[in-house]
Amino acid sequence: MTGQAPQDAVERALRAARCDDCVVIADETSAANLRWAGNTLTTNGVSRSRRLTVIAISRGASGTAAGVVSREGARDDQVEDIVREAEKAASEGSPAPDARDLVGPAGPGGPAGPGGLAGPGRAPGQDGTGGQDGGGRQDGAPGWDDPARGTEIGVLGPFAAALKDAFDVAASGRRALYGYAEHSVTSTFLGTSGGLRLRHDQPAGNVQLNAKSADLERSAWAGAASRDFTDIDVAAMEAGLARRLDWAARRVELPAGRYETILPPSAAADLFIYLYWSAGAKDALDGRTVFSKAGGGTRVGERLAGLPLTLRSDPAAPGLQCAPFVIARASSRSSSVFDNGLALQPTEWISGGELAALTQTRYSAELSGLPVTPAIGNLILSAPGATASMPDMIAATGRGLLVTCLWYIREVDSQTLLLTGLTRDGVYLVENGEVTGAVNNFRFNESPVAMMGRIAEAGVSVPALPREWNDYFTRTAMPPLRVEGFNMSSVSQAS
Repeated sequence: MTGQAPQDAVERALRAARCDDCVVIADETSAANLRWAGNTLTTNGVSRSRRLTVIAISRGASGTAAGVVSREGARDDQVEDIVREAEKAASEGSPAPDARDLVGPAGPGGPAGPGGLAGPGRAPGQDGTGGQDGGGRQDGAPGWDDPARGTEIGVLGPFAAALKDAFDVAASGRRALYGYAEHSVTSTFLGTSGGLRLRHDQPAGNVQLNAKSADLERSAWAGAASRDFTDIDVAAMEAGLARRLDWAARRVELPAGRYETILPPSAAADLFIYLYWSAGAKDALDGRTVFSKAGGGTRVGERLAGLPLTLRSDPAAPGLQCAPFVIARASSRSSSVFDNGLALQPTEWISGGELAALTQTRYSAELSGLPVTPAIGNLILSAPGATASMPDMIAATGRGLLVTCLWYIREVDSQTLLLTGLTRDGVYLVENGEVTGAVNNFRFNESPVAMMGRIAEAGVSVPALPREWNDYFTRTAMPPLRVEGFNMSSVSQAS
């Protein structure tokens, strides 16, 4: 899309379309990053990228088919060719079971929802809002015609200065810091042949900081997510890592087994993100997952947790804001290109410990008889009345393990959502309310669904960066968790 604004590419593609319906999504992303090793900044860089996705929809007597073509860095003169490719794919495709009318534009300030369907004869931009749907905008968001937002290396300037101070502190304590920081902004423009025009700008950032002892025998990790890097406390992160390296001065070997375990928010995020990804209604209806009900149907309404935990998503959650409408670049068992533009509402997936909802397309909702609850790009776990911090939970522990983070998580059994993975960068022994040393790493075998029944305590929820899934999902808030009988299934030699 070199040479033209992304929203212009959307309009060009829609004008070129000859199919019955068309959806076009244009993304423009800019990113800036820093790397460091051994208390020294090593590299920095900036990048820009563009992607154009065309979804051509062919409606005929034999059914409705969709063809999807996506291209990185498409030039102006290639837009029409992409449309033709998508139309060809649609004409050759099989009928889509999830086919529905497209979501249509709403009135000024109103959300685009299942009732606002695109009708015939609506020209692009004629939605009563000057070419943009108010339902797709959050307070202070730019309009459809405003330039795509971006980032640059200067966003990381104050962070880099604080990092330099942290290098000096670490060096004086015979520690070395390693890590990576990145900030990005993606502007997404979604338009349809029915007149829908939606736009969302998504800032995202994360920092991962690793500290090692001078002999490289001890290692500790900390991570944080941020929208703009103004809330990253590098000094506090470094101090926490120094404390963990001190804890590891004493080494204790422990066998595999089930242990009372304190999971920090990062580890909780990794486990509950996987649970969320596995909570598709269509898979549950087909008997494929832990959320399938014996004999048919889903487990919605069943109690999963002993504590009254709530797992929810909210596009407007402060600090975790995400797209307030569906952006689907392909159809799958848990998403539908026909739902593009559907307004997203705050949704409780687990409410008071009970399974309350699964991720639904309009298609799967018709099959299940449950409300339409599409996936949302953030995740929040909380317990009512929780006041404990992680230090409070350590102080209240007689004997147990404190984990830093989880790594290399893989699914073993979808019917129970049994996961396996490794601990990394520090597992610590807690005795009589104090950390008394570091223990060996473990391989774990746990189901986050079964684990919910053994959560003895949940602390205060805080923003958390998952270690394993931070390339895919960063907007989470999680509490530290005390889990009874966490299954450390074998000793690992991983460092």
